[in-house]
Amino acid sequence: MDTNTHILIVDDDRDIRTLLAEYLDGNGLRTLTATNGTEMRKTLEESRVDLIVLDLTLPGEDGLTLCRNLRATSNVPVIMLTARGEPLDRILGLEMGADDYLAKPFEPRELFARIRSVLRRTQALPPNMAQPDVAAMRFANWTLDLTARHLVNQDGVVVALSGAEFRLLKVFLDHPNRVLNRDQLLELTQGRESDPFDRSVDIQISRLRQKLGDDARTPTIIKTVRNEGYVLATSVAADNAGQTPGRAS
Repeated sequence: MDTNTHILIVDDDRDIRTLLAEYLDGNGLRTLTATNGTEMRKTLEESRVDLIVLDLTLPGEDGLTLCRNLRATSNVPVIMLTARGEPLDRILGLEMGADDYLAKPFEPRELFARIRSVLRRTQALPPNMAQPDVAAMRFANWTLDLTARHLVNQDGVVVALSGAEFRLLKVFLDHPNRVLNRDQLLELTQGRESDPFDRSVDIQISRLRQKLGDDARTPTIIKTVRNEGYVLATSVAADNAGQTPGRAS
């Protein structure tokens, strides 16, 4: 791993912070630590952070609240940790914008593998998604900035996206008006197959709809096709690199 990769560990358990920091440092990463939300925000203001390992059960503001607030302004990847392995906790973590989820107890090498996987997905687009000559994509009164990896609405307001949300939206924009099933979406965004209980795609689509103002009951941008999958039901236009992204019409 690149020794310039900075990982912020947010956990109120000193033993866990120390164990993870020593293991990750020993495997080529640079670690920072925080015990609560206040220290996390201070570290983010003062240092570059490439990924956050965030405990769910923190004193004061819990991990879900911190992740939700973070997603309002930043797309830094988040791996959520929890002592509870209930599926609901995983779903809630993903709904708040976490990129991955790991239940305690776990082996440090498993976390290291998750970190590498998330960083690979967030730092480089798969070949079929790479369009180096395109700077932005416009659709339904929205612009997706491919450099900053955020949305801009027709009034110029920036809407932050998590890494998972960005990749999913990019796949839809690359395949407008084409029905994509869950297996295809997982393969294109995460390079893996789904399992019968995997709801991550549905959760990310729900979050995208919220950010796009797309009514979940009667969506007009990302529509559900019963028993088939989802479709981006709008036209897409591209702005080339070097061209000032225009507002969507």
